[in-house]
Amino acid sequence: MSEVLKAKRRIRDHIIETPTIYSTDLSSLHGAEVFLKMEHHQITGSFKLRGATNTILQLTKQELSRGVVTASTGNHGRAVAYAAKAAGSSATICMSRLVPENKVSEIIQLGADVRITGSSYDEAESELGRLVNEEGRVIVHASDDPAIIAGQGTIGLEIVEAVPNVGTVLVPLGSGGLSAGIASAVKAMRRHARVIGLTMERGAAMKASLEAGHPVQVKEYESLADALCGGIGLNNKLTFTLCRDLLDDVILLSESEISAGIRYAYDHENEVLEGAGAIGVASLVAGKIPRIQGPTVVVLSGRNIGSELHRRLIAGEHVPFGEPGDGNDHN
Repeated sequence: MSEVLKAKRRIRDHIIETPTIYSTDLSSLHGAEVFLKMEHHQITGSFKLRGATNTILQLTKQELSRGVVTASTGNHGRAVAYAAKAAGSSATICMSRLVPENKVSEIIQLGADVRITGSSYDEAESELGRLVNEEGRVIVHASDDPAIIAGQGTIGLEIVEAVPNVGTVLVPLGSGGLSAGIASAVKAMRRHARVIGLTMERGAAMKASLEAGHPVQVKEYESLADALCGGIGLNNKLTFTLCRDLLDDVILLSESEISAGIRYAYDHENEVLEGAGAIGVASLVAGKIPRIQGPTVVVLSGRNIGSELHRRLIAGEHVPFGEPGDGNDHN
């Protein structure tokens, strides 16, 4: 918690303290008060700027001069590119061929060097070691790092400040940095609040790891919630343990349910959300969250969806990615 408080002071002049607003429609649907944490209104379109900024602001001048490198499914890469440029450094972003083109182009527009490697996050991450050894760049991890987790944890502080009697927090769950940070902060201040991780049915690495009792690799699939794809790392040091100890539940959603969440957010809340950003809304629309005492806060984590894909989903076209059945295949 002390690191989260330090992060808040460190990044406050570099990020937006996003609003937490009451949702009339979702409250009626859920049968209890529902608030939306509008993190998709963050400068780079997702929460990732908090952790990236907290990390890069702690680098030395010599480290900044060497430049930074990271692996990303898109949003973290954009945040690192933005934060590095703001700090006077350069960034190299390693991504797989599964990253949507709109996210790649947005990173390039920020002046970062993009390296496309392989067909999974793990394959893209394999390029990091070479860039560190050969080019001397400094790694900015996507999630499994104290500075990243503390930065994302500042969202938890803002949630409790905005909704002091919060009963449940719904958080998108990928490799665990966001969930670990928010859960650490919320539970430090509101011990009885429930924090629920939400992820897609296809290739849910943290869910599979929690069920196995240790980090495992899973096959990566295309998904509307592409920001949640990728592994947690077999040598995971922090996010696995924090998610295991602090999350009250992990709930899976199908591609059709995620699509319905994107559509509901646009039709009822006038908000454009990517799949990962809409997964909390999707869980309420699908009736997967039990009503409990106290308000529910839904973290809307990102808006970085291609305009054509969003148009098709809003029009009710068929989900572009298959439903599970192939499931979480362990490698």
